[in-house]
Amino acid sequence: MLEHGGRLLKAVRQYGIAREDWLDLSSGIAPWAYPVPPIPAHAWARLPETEDGLEEAARQYYGVGQLLPVAGSQAAIQALPHLRPSGRVGVLSPCYAEHPQAWQRARHQLIELDESLVEAYLDSLDVLVLVNPNNPTGHRVPPNRLLAWHARLAERGGWLVVDEAFMDNTPEHSVVGCADRPGLIVLRSFGKFFGLAGVRLGCVAAELPLLRRLADLLGPWTVSGPTRVLAQACFANLAAHPLQIERCAHASQRLATLLESTGLTPAGGCDLFQYVRCEHAAHLHDFLARRGILVRLFEQPPAVRLGLPASAAEEQRLAQALADYQKETA
Repeated sequence: MLEHGGRLLKAVRQYGIAREDWLDLSSGIAPWAYPVPPIPAHAWARLPETEDGLEEAARQYYGVGQLLPVAGSQAAIQALPHLRPSGRVGVLSPCYAEHPQAWQRARHQLIELDESLVEAYLDSLDVLVLVNPNNPTGHRVPPNRLLAWHARLAERGGWLVVDEAFMDNTPEHSVVGCADRPGLIVLRSFGKFFGLAGVRLGCVAAELPLLRRLADLLGPWTVSGPTRVLAQACFANLAAHPLQIERCAHASQRLATLLESTGLTPAGGCDLFQYVRCEHAAHLHDFLARRGILVRLFEQPPAVRLGLPASAAEEQRLAQALADYQKETA
């Protein structure tokens, strides 16, 4: 199993700090969860059914004609490589580590690429995979560039797979509205923007024949009845979406300003996290953890990613810890 953020219980055991005393900033998940609606008894008692309102609410939210809800976008990440014969797959690096691992496990030839190399390699690839905004850097590739890449791949029956797990905050940069084009596959994550990662829901937007093949591979009842009720309510809560976008943007900007003021100027980020490259990232991670603040550590290149504090008190707690770190390393 690969390392991910959100491993709070592991930190509890390692550092001997009670769970309730931690400030967990290790995942890029909005710290303000949408309200959970009442779940009717039939959602627990009956097998879940498709087209119960969830698909339509998701289609309206994403602005697409067809999509497939799945048990977290992770399910699609692991399944998609099995829908193609072995081929040459480019992954825009750095990348969410589950993507390259899934394609390698399915015996595809993997090539890790910097964005500057894509043009040179594109015509030799069967598939190009990227996360946009990037995880962990937050870098965005413009939609017009993505669609140009897609057009070149699609001419040869290739795929462009775009993981937009962090795109809900900036929907104007999404290519999901073009996902009816053959060979363009867009993954969206429910839990990050809505602050409800525990329900394990994602959506795949693509042309209908591919969605049918993916549904066949994943099998029936992949999304639970209670999750379907909850997600439909969240997608349809139109008044809440701009408010969530606004407060995430403000919190992310405050976090960036705080980091810069303590000598840790972010090298990237988006409206759900900030990304700091620093030579002593492991020491910073440990320093904060010993004070009950969990951030995400990356080894190559050395970096940390910090999610959004949920309140002024949490921001102040982080500010004090970073000020102490700055004094120690001055």
